[in-house]
Amino acid sequence: MESYNNTLYMNPNIEYEKFTQEIYQELVNADVLKTTEVQHNVKLKGRSGQEHQIDVYWEYEIAGTKHKVAIECKNYNKTVGIAKVRDFYGVLHDLNNVAGIMVTKVGYQKGAKEYASEYGISLKELRTPNPGEAIIGEVEMNFDISVRRCLFLVDADYSETEKFSVSKYKHILDWMSLNNESSWINATHIPLELIDRNIINSNGTTITTLEKIEEELPKDSDSDIVFKYEDAYVNTRWGKIKINEIKYEYEYKNEKKIIAIDAQDFVKAILKDALNGEIKLIANKEVR
Repeated sequence: MESYNNTLYMNPNIEYEKFTQEIYQELVNADVLKTTEVQHNVKLKGRSGQEHQIDVYWEYEIAGTKHKVAIECKNYNKTVGIAKVRDFYGVLHDLNNVAGIMVTKVGYQKGAKEYASEYGISLKELRTPNPGEAIIGEVEMNFDISVRRCLFLVDADYSETEKFSVSKYKHILDWMSLNNESSWINATHIPLELIDRNIINSNGTTITTLEKIEEELPKDSDSDIVFKYEDAYVNTRWGKIKINEIKYEYEYKNEKKIIAIDAQDFVKAILKDALNGEIKLIANKEVR
């Protein structure tokens, strides 16, 4: 049987009819019924002698009684009005003892629903799923996140120079912050853009490195740790800056994320009853 997505050169209306035939064949096969093949483009003669073209048609038996079903397909990008349902009812009335189903992609107008409900015609919406339409559940996940930050207390003599201004830099940090939880304006210690990770003295001799300092940090501690210096400098993008302290600060956050379970890749079609709102997801056999 041809796939709805592979019939690229078929008339769109016939393509939709074939798609409907394919879906209802799968639904019929899933039921415990003695049934014939779901057929496309069938000609049936009514009581009036008039021959009617039926888009999709099948018959089945229950307890020896034969049942007949005719489907009228409307490949519309707008809601179906009462006139189309009324015309379909005329066909069903002439055929006699044939159940009627109308399918379309978008939906039905109020009058069409009321008319169909009164005369026992099923109205269905049948289409491939749109993004977000095949959500079958949600999972709530909580993450405990620990962030360690390396911060510096800049010496007062180096906090406001021609090349570097702590106050202006704090404003920039706040502006660049991705959330409003952190505010650097009143902070005593700030992050710096380092050229290397060496801590040097006034003579340019390396006295330690950030790697060595971090090796000394307690493994399971969640408290802030401060290292004090009298003659220590770091190389930054603004030049050599004197620091009085290096502070390792720990920030803990709990983030909650809702993850939607989207079955769109596994769903071939959505079949919705336009009268009672019941929805069926038709699985894609290729990914079962």
